[in-house]
Amino acid sequence: MQNLQNELINILQHEDALVVDGQLNKNKIVEMALQVDPKLITHLIKHDTFKSHFFTDVEGVLVFDKIKFQRFVNNKSFLPDSYTAFKNKIGLTINDETTDNYITTKNDVVLAWPHKDCVLEGGQTKEDQKRNEIFWNETLAPDEIDRLLDPKVFTNWKKYDQQGEHEVTEIIDNDNLIIKGNNLLALASLRKRYSERVKLIYIDPPYNTSGAANTFSYNNTFNHSAWLSFMKNRLELAKKLLKKDGILVVAIDHFELFYLGVLLDEIFGRENRMGVVSVVHNPGGRQDDKFFPTAHENMLFYAKDITITKINTLGISEDKTSQFKFNDKWGNYKLRGFRRSGSNSLRTDRPGLYYPIFYNEHTNKLSLEKTNPFDIELLPIDENGTERCWRWGEQTFLEKLEKYIEIKKTKNGYELYTKERESDYQGEKAKTIWNKPYYTGQTGTNELKNVFGKKAFSYPKSPYLIRDVIQITTEPNDLILDFFAGSGTTAAVSLTMGRRFIGIEQMDYIEKVPVSRIYKAIEGDSTGFYEDMDWQGGGSFLYCELTKQNQTYADQILESDSKEKLIAVWQQMKDKAFLSYQFDKQSFDERIDAFKTLSLDDQKKFLLEVLDKNQLYVNYSEIADETYGISEADKKLNKQFYNIL
Repeated sequence: MQNLQNELINILQHEDALVVDGQLNKNKIVEMALQVDPKLITHLIKHDTFKSHFFTDVEGVLVFDKIKFQRFVNNKSFLPDSYTAFKNKIGLTINDETTDNYITTKNDVVLAWPHKDCVLEGGQTKEDQKRNEIFWNETLAPDEIDRLLDPKVFTNWKKYDQQGEHEVTEIIDNDNLIIKGNNLLALASLRKRYSERVKLIYIDPPYNTSGAANTFSYNNTFNHSAWLSFMKNRLELAKKLLKKDGILVVAIDHFELFYLGVLLDEIFGRENRMGVVSVVHNPGGRQDDKFFPTAHENMLFYAKDITITKINTLGISEDKTSQFKFNDKWGNYKLRGFRRSGSNSLRTDRPGLYYPIFYNEHTNKLSLEKTNPFDIELLPIDENGTERCWRWGEQTFLEKLEKYIEIKKTKNGYELYTKERESDYQGEKAKTIWNKPYYTGQTGTNELKNVFGKKAFSYPKSPYLIRDVIQITTEPNDLILDFFAGSGTTAAVSLTMGRRFIGIEQMDYIEKVPVSRIYKAIEGDSTGFYEDMDWQGGGSFLYCELTKQNQTYADQILESDSKEKLIAVWQQMKDKAFLSYQFDKQSFDERIDAFKTLSLDDQKKFLLEVLDKNQLYVNYSEIADETYGISEADKKLNKQFYNIL
């Protein structure tokens, strides 16, 4: 593991007064950095790691980030798995500074929390298991983060279509994809192939609540701040995958709503916040809440670039459709008065829209000219004698007369109406409160029962809700990403709506629930949501997994239910696993009897700690290494996936 403090000492130790008694002379080094001293710059720029992390290439010119370097030098702790520049508090700050500034005096307000400047892998395979996380600091552990986020090798490829499960022989652009593995690492692996290609990212992340609904089981020591780091790492990667006109939608409850909103403002820009939508999912409210029974959750909508992003309407609801109760040869329509009313409707307001229209009762014809002495003159004068105006000018009236104008006899004479046609209606704009019956027969739980015949997943999203999100944010054949795939709702609904999808899920239920669910959608289903969508089946998707290395041993450790099994795992680990550079396996073997006296839980914690967490999965850069035993078929598919021919 790299220690940047030691490396800085090594490259500066021959310079007078910069290293004293084997320690950095921080004041002198910071002074030189602030002055952009050529001698210091020369040393730093020759070192690849320092060059990479403290210099920015601006059109061929390297610019030194002296503020970032100053923070690095002045930091009191250089432990690469625990350092954080932020106080052990969560709150608003200015430009990531931890000094006490009045946030009302500046505009650049961001959120600070412990370990914000770190990368949290957030590994998990089973819902009921938690693990202690390593917080890799972005400044002090850059090489560790680079290796962590290097593209990974994919394995266990399968293709599913209406003919069943098949071997994968090639990968094409239009393939739908389901990936099993840590979503941070999977997102990093998607960058090369899918950068700026995703139109919609919809995620329903694990909520971080204090009650039974808490599904965030990654870390308890810094539960709240760990959750923020966990989300920040993933959202920053996800943003790179969005198209320039792409949209991010995040479902969240009120516990993290305000913090997540500020975090998203920081990552996407406050100006790109499209809105916050409230979704009623339990009209009766969750009665175990202490104060206000929760009846809704929230969806945060962000554009990558709000100046070019567009949004669709929700289509025509059943209630709206029922309003088009009249019919003619052009289809269904409803009537609206042709004479304007309300504000800006007087003759004096729009004199060009005040003109006579003539009606012949015998021929039932309307005209702008009086061609018969018996023609009736119609003017936009209301029942109170007020002169108003028509909706259209004379030319538009003539153009739309046949298809869009209707006349009816009333007790006061005749009235003109426009025909508002169902075929012309583009649908309703989505409002900030969605109160459709997502919570009755349209719940995700009921839909999964229709598919599997039993309750298969906790807190699944309603497919009708996901349909509406997809409807307003995408067009057919757009690519949709969900990196908390869960029960597979997003992928299954995307399939039925003619969109492409990528789903990522690291939990072990991935093949039992989301993969099976999407495959059942491909086969066709005549119940519930699919019936409402008039879905007959079709489509395909590829399934693959991140190739495990140390993660294999981590899984075996967690699954061991006896000390004997753990010792057997250790015997494999010491020969094949990548262990922490600080760990002496020979000394450990000499003291194995003392290890055996520990409790089973303590033994597990110890063995997990000695694993090199940066070697949990195999990096693509090491695909040719025979140590990992990557098959020729997997090598070929990975080269196709990363477009390396």
